[in-house]
Amino acid sequence: MGDDAPPSRAQAAALAIVAVAAGAAILYFGRDFFVPIVFAFLLNAVFRPLVRRLERLRVPPPAGAAVVVLGVTAAVVGLGFALSVPVQTWWADAPQLLDAAERKLSRVREPMARVSDAAHRIERVAQGPASGPTTGSSASGGGAAAASPAETTGVIPAPVAPSLVSRVFGGTARFVGGVAGVLLLLFLLLASGDLFVQKLVRVMPLRRDKRVAIEVVDEAQGVVLRYLLVTLLINLGQGAVVGLTMSMLGLGHPLIWGLFTVVFEFIPYLGAAIMIVVLTIVAAATFDHVGRILLVPASYLLITTLQNNIVSPYAYGNRLKLNPVAVLIGVLLWWFLWGIPGAFLAVPIIAVVKIVSDRTEGLTAIGEFLGE
Repeated sequence: MGDDAPPSRAQAAALAIVAVAAGAAILYFGRDFFVPIVFAFLLNAVFRPLVRRLERLRVPPPAGAAVVVLGVTAAVVGLGFALSVPVQTWWADAPQLLDAAERKLSRVREPMARVSDAAHRIERVAQGPASGPTTGSSASGGGAAAASPAETTGVIPAPVAPSLVSRVFGGTARFVGGVAGVLLLLFLLLASGDLFVQKLVRVMPLRRDKRVAIEVVDEAQGVVLRYLLVTLLINLGQGAVVGLTMSMLGLGHPLIWGLFTVVFEFIPYLGAAIMIVVLTIVAAATFDHVGRILLVPASYLLITTLQNNIVSPYAYGNRLKLNPVAVLIGVLLWWFLWGIPGAFLAVPIIAVVKIVSDRTEGLTAIGEFLGE
């Protein structure tokens, strides 16, 4: 009888922790497999209504799926060619901007370094003479520090960290392969019609569960579709305002700042923080007056604050009420698991988890935490 006894709370908690850790490990090490699948399902929710409309016009789902996928591919390629010139121009100017910013920031670091050095000397004086022979700068009375390996050998060490581009895309072949995989899976999902939902309903044992599954899928697709479209429209408007503002402030490449705004604002909180840091660095490299430098990130902060507190609540309505703390934690979690793609996918994933939790017994506490 002892073997048939239900597990204690401690055992259940331990099993839950092990399951969560195992799931996180699977998602982390299998991100190359899972990320294209999630992106494909996300795009399927966006373009499914269009395929259904074509089907009402007696266009078979495979043909409609082909039209949609070819249209998306053509739009992405056309947008890439249209933005290639300004992006290449900005990329060519970026090294000079970074060098100028580093020179100006070094002027700020020098006084801070002197203060830090004085604090270390005071600490050494307070601790008394150290035992053992002194080396480096203390042995020479504050003279020149020991030469670095690059100074002694004349060889500059190769950078250890990979470049930003390789971090984001993981190499051109890998990025193109991932995009091709997403488009292929998107085509299969759109061409199969509602087969996935039908299979999901068939495996449900109870009729009530079948009805709930259909409602969850429909609601999840509607919420994801509305979120992506509304967010895109909001980001396009904010990007236009940011580009115009940066042009008025005299910051170069306003089109690039508008484009970056559209892309990074898909990442809640972190996207705005990245934009503020980048704009501050570029402003420091462009302008000499401190007030004019700070005006650039302050303007972006004002624009994004007004958008988040006035435009977004009205645009999203009551269909996407998520806890801001849960959203931030989710963005950080998916950033850690899947990198930049995970940060973009965080909000749709959280929204789907909330919808499933609200309609599943035993998971209502999760839905309550994720909601406002």
